[in-house]
Amino acid sequence: MQAIILAAGLGRRLGELTSDNTKCMVEVNGVTLIDRMLEQLSRLPIDRVVIIIGYRGDKLKKFIGNRYPWLNIEYVENTAYESTNNIYSLWLAKDKLVEDDTLLLESDIVFEDGTLRALYDESCPDVALVAKYEPWMDGTMVRLDPAGNISSFVPKSAFSYKDIDSYYKTVNIYKLSRGFVNAYYLPFLEAYIKAMGNNEYYEQVLRVVTMIDSCNIKGLPVGDLKWYEIDDVQDLKIAEVIFADPEHRLAMLQKSYGGYWRYHGMKDFCYLVNPYFPPQRMLDEMQANFEPLLRQYPSGMNVNTLLASKYFGIKQSYTAIGNGAAELIKELMDMTEGRLGVTIPTFEEYVNRLPADRTVTFMPENQSFTYTSADLIRYFSDKDISTLLLINPDNPSGNFIPVKEDRSLLEWAKERGIRLILDESFVDFATGGTANTMLKDDILEAYPNLCVVKSISKSYGVPGIRLGITASADTKLIAELRRRCAIWNINSFGEYYMQIFGKYEADYRRACIKFGQVRDRMFSGLSAITYLRVIPSQANYFLCEVMPPFTAHGLALELLTRGNILIKDCSSKRGFPEGAQFIRIAVRDTADNDALIEALRVL
Repeated sequence: MQAIILAAGLGRRLGELTSDNTKCMVEVNGVTLIDRMLEQLSRLPIDRVVIIIGYRGDKLKKFIGNRYPWLNIEYVENTAYESTNNIYSLWLAKDKLVEDDTLLLESDIVFEDGTLRALYDESCPDVALVAKYEPWMDGTMVRLDPAGNISSFVPKSAFSYKDIDSYYKTVNIYKLSRGFVNAYYLPFLEAYIKAMGNNEYYEQVLRVVTMIDSCNIKGLPVGDLKWYEIDDVQDLKIAEVIFADPEHRLAMLQKSYGGYWRYHGMKDFCYLVNPYFPPQRMLDEMQANFEPLLRQYPSGMNVNTLLASKYFGIKQSYTAIGNGAAELIKELMDMTEGRLGVTIPTFEEYVNRLPADRTVTFMPENQSFTYTSADLIRYFSDKDISTLLLINPDNPSGNFIPVKEDRSLLEWAKERGIRLILDESFVDFATGGTANTMLKDDILEAYPNLCVVKSISKSYGVPGIRLGITASADTKLIAELRRRCAIWNINSFGEYYMQIFGKYEADYRRACIKFGQVRDRMFSGLSAITYLRVIPSQANYFLCEVMPPFTAHGLALELLTRGNILIKDCSSKRGFPEGAQFIRIAVRDTADNDALIEALRVL
């Protein structure tokens, strides 16, 4: 068997990385694509490797040199690489193609070591590696028949998102027998070039073959084997995450702050989102209005604050809407004067906006990091603070102060002239659900020193549309917050979501009740893990102390490596005892929670 590698293209979309290099000389985590591919081919009984070169071909030949003599590397040059595509490159290698069974590879693919072996060992003589369709995929799609053979190639013009459940993406790695090449592929290749020209793709010929004749090309799904096609700089960054060693992969994922839908099969127990809302009908309504929402401008701040006030049933003049709560937190902290009182460990988005000498920290003296309003009043009564921050429930501890206690804290803060910033992003998950909110006109008016912040991403399950609010009867504060935000800080999807939410409010309340039941079940499951001390929580996550022989970092690494599960290592947060090991685990739906607990159990 031989291998033919298509490597003639310019790779323009990789910018400066290919300004003087071929695409396959780009490095993924320090190893060039071509070296990785040749090393992987070296592990198979390959008699010859033919590399079709074009752009910077001489440089590629010099780079490879004589480092792989056992592969018997030969070159075919496409001098017309600027005006042709890979169909012409393959045509130039037709004399080589007929001489042996062939592994055909495009040079811009990075894949796991077992991938070629799976293809080589497949008993069927003509095979295309395929992967179940994922949202990040582009290019040639196929359908498989019940026997696993490719029944049709789906051109871009026929691609339909309604049919994606039946689609597989070609990985651009094929095994083609000499018999198939002589009887089918080359005759059709020649005819296709004569009819359509040289600026086409070789897979188009396979599409025609499957349409006209009954030859069987098996589609071999790669399953969990990792692969990625690198067309641009973002592809390269994603590939570096996928193929990094476990330590670096964990670090890169943590630094990306989301976007995990790009990574096949990953279960994200790091970010905190309600798995039971929105309901499918609401999603269908959003999708039905996708085009006008995409094509038209959203309303400005005035309309969107009206929608937000309607959403929460408070006066518009008390409301500022943000591109996620993060936008409002930043501006609120920039406006804050004096010193900020804060309990640690906690959500650090607020305190990270201030210099350390402007914060006064309270740390509960118990193993579960619980505290009450009385504890806060007692600690901060003799402290010089102008603002007190309360995350309720707290993050990551899940500590919750009930409404009655909140009132005593509000009274104390009002008497002292202290502004109380109450972040209640997770309050709907607590016992009592939406009844716990302080987003009520009478409360805001009774305590004009109260400033409530709420992320709509967390409990409402819509982090992708980036919504958050700040509410206060201090209308000067709210007016200044609005002034600091861009007039179009909310996109049309966020605006429309707020507009239709009222129809689904009952669904939301039911979702919160169901979530509480799922959380209780997960607590029992986690508590059975011998090396975890699980702290009870009123939020949608659990803080767990990790016991020997594991560390928090080690456990996060093991889960990512073995189960493609991402959790939050909290040990670097301020407020934990020195050397203590803590993780935070989000509550997802029952199936995902059970999968996590099983992964923890078998470690």
